[in-house]
Amino acid sequence: MNASHAAPAPSSSAYRETYARWQADPAAYWLEVAKGIDWIRPPQKAFDPAAGIYGRWFPDATCNTCFNALDRHVRDGRGGQTALIYDSPVTATKARYTYAQMLEEVAALAAVLQDLGVGKGDRVIVYMPMVPEAAFAMLACARIGAVHSVVFGGFAAKELATRIDDATPKVILTASCGVEPTRVVEYKPLLDGAIEMARHKPEACVVLQRPQAEASMQASRDRNWRSLVAAAKAAGRQAECVEVAATDPLYILYTSGTTGRPKGVVRDNGGHMVVLKETMDQLYDVGPGEVMFTASDVGWVVGHGYIVYAPLIQGATTVLYEGKPVGTPDPGAFWRVVAEHGVKALFTAPTAFRAIRKEDPQGKHLAGHDLSRFKALFLAGERADPETLKWAEDLLGVPVIDHWWQTESGSPIVGNPLGLGLLPIKHGSPTVPLPGWDVRCLDEGGHPVAPGTMGAIVLKLPLPPGALPTLWNDDARFEDSYLATYPGFYNTSDAGFIDADGYVFIMGRTDDIINVAGHRLSTGGMEEVLAAHAAVAECAVVGIRDALKGEQPCGFVVLKAGVSQSQEEIERELVALVRERIGPVAAFKLAVTVGRLPKTRSGKILRATMKKIADGEDYAVPATIEDVAVLAEIGTALKGRGIG
Repeated sequence: MNASHAAPAPSSSAYRETYARWQADPAAYWLEVAKGIDWIRPPQKAFDPAAGIYGRWFPDATCNTCFNALDRHVRDGRGGQTALIYDSPVTATKARYTYAQMLEEVAALAAVLQDLGVGKGDRVIVYMPMVPEAAFAMLACARIGAVHSVVFGGFAAKELATRIDDATPKVILTASCGVEPTRVVEYKPLLDGAIEMARHKPEACVVLQRPQAEASMQASRDRNWRSLVAAAKAAGRQAECVEVAATDPLYILYTSGTTGRPKGVVRDNGGHMVVLKETMDQLYDVGPGEVMFTASDVGWVVGHGYIVYAPLIQGATTVLYEGKPVGTPDPGAFWRVVAEHGVKALFTAPTAFRAIRKEDPQGKHLAGHDLSRFKALFLAGERADPETLKWAEDLLGVPVIDHWWQTESGSPIVGNPLGLGLLPIKHGSPTVPLPGWDVRCLDEGGHPVAPGTMGAIVLKLPLPPGALPTLWNDDARFEDSYLATYPGFYNTSDAGFIDADGYVFIMGRTDDIINVAGHRLSTGGMEEVLAAHAAVAECAVVGIRDALKGEQPCGFVVLKAGVSQSQEEIERELVALVRERIGPVAAFKLAVTVGRLPKTRSGKILRATMKKIADGEDYAVPATIEDVAVLAEIGTALKGRGIG
């Protein structure tokens, strides 16, 4: 084993033995783990290296994900257990659904989809707020073998349109609105605008009317969600589970960027279930009947995996929370939910804890909440800075576990395996690779680097079950984006190092995707919007350090000669334009007018150098810079805004 391979760290934890067992015989290991799933046709073969791009998992098996999430628990006599708790401080609403009740809702909605012509392999876009029906929608698709693609409600019409064109859904499931602490966001006008822009037209849109905003309906296309489900229930319509191949797609989730055709990460049915069950046991240590609160959104991979699928496959209780860490009503919001619902594990983004810490540094809002059943806090989404980790540990008195994964991986890659026994904590490291993941650190030439040396973090092929097998309808782009740079490895586009104990440290992205509060956003997409303004000659967007969100985008713009508008007016318009075209998720608030941008002699904009200036870091003047004086100009412009 080369020095850069993240070997199991020394510990009394069962991690060492488990990781070694996977390394010694991956096929036998995964076939054993797969016994935790109810199969229609159980796998006899773990892996087929000749299938797909790098091989496919459980190629001879068939299954149904919805059956594993709902039906089997009802079958096994646990239908009366709470499956889902809906807690919505923004609407002052709470609800509980048992496994039996949830099965009834999902089977009826699945029948509605079938009546609208949706069948196995058809795509359904889910454009929903954080309401129970969003989870019902995903499971109803899984039940009938349809492929869901959940689009986060914060995306604007143009971004939704690109996803409609790529996924070509037969039906779109939506709601009339989303509810924020200070405003109601109407979804239907955004959806109507997206359909108008899109080349592909869905056959029907099923709209959940919420009392906070009634959506106007088009008779030719729009259907009332509650009316259709009520009619299906009255007629006794309950869709049965459809048998699908383990390798058939369960969902498409779009990631990384807003320009051109989006990247649709594909998730299969069989491998996904197997690895989610494994992580509930090994990492999160949440068992049947225990409560997991994942404070995310169903639009992100964390919401797919650990609000909806993993807790239900495990037979646990999941909390679906429509609120914020602060402001709904105060920084004690999470503690109220944890105490009230008997939460064992909370999973959220470091951003949330930075917000809580900013509003309540002394932890006064923790007082009066019974956290006796609370055993662990899990953080992921961007790098968890050591200060926030230490603050949370001191405040809560439970393990605070930073772990690392990606939309593409579908489940955690690196973490401290609570279910196997905690390893020693190193602040700033998400700890060690979980079984199934062979993590390496390479230099630009693809050679292993010494322990502690920065390099590209890569994953040795084949990727384990549950990781993306390809991109939707684009094998070539999958190979080019992820496999071409380091042959035999998957390129995570993250940079970091692996220390002598095998602990992995993720230090940042190696490409131009910036991370705003756990949301990966393309600077290129924002630059396209800025460049569309009539007054802008050229622009560059970089992610600059932000104490709360990890990073925030900063747009540098060079104006065209002879522009009559004031710089302040143009900058305000640019901020509004990004919000309109990409959505509030971009958190774009800073446009800075400059005389020129720093470039190489070949015309490449020196974004990395600009970022270092903004972050107040030391930097070396690039050897290829066209005019070194421009760097001082950038610094002066930023200091005028109190940055750098």
